[in-house]
This record gives sequence, C-alpha cells and structure tokens, in this order.
Amino acid sequence: MARKVALRFTLAVLGGLVLYPPALYAQSAIAGVVKDSSGALLPGVTVEAASPALIEKTRSVVSDERGAYTIVDLRGGT
Repeated sequence: MARKVALRFTLAVLGGLVLYPPALYAQSAIAGVVKDSSGALLPGVTVEAASPALIEKTRSVVSDERGAYTIVDLRGGT
C-alpha cells in the first residue's frame, strides 16, 4: 500500500515538472551594490546588463540611495 502511494506521488511530481514551463524557472536576477575604490556607496549609477537573449538587448537600472541595484527577469544567455 505504501509503495503505491509513493509511486503515485512520484508520478504526480514528475508529471507536474513536465507540465511546468521551463521559461518560468529559468528567469533570474542580478543584484549588487555599487561602490567606488574607497568603498563608499554610489547612488544614482546606471548599471546595465546586455545579452542577445534579451528582447530589448540591454536592460538597465539606477542604483538607489544605498548604492543597491537589482536587474530582474533575466533569461539565460551569454
């Protein structure tokens, strides 16, 4: 009985993975903090990611008041 339950659970999980679109779990983000050579935080800096995998070819953001930035919804590529 326990083997049947385990087998059904395994098949359900594998079936869910097959139906789950790969594009949804392949997306990611790049985040960081912009600092100068002395380690001071730099707000207002434009950070850019470029790749042929992006529809718009480049995506840019501006670092916030803490120098932090996050570029989201990136797809795999070079």
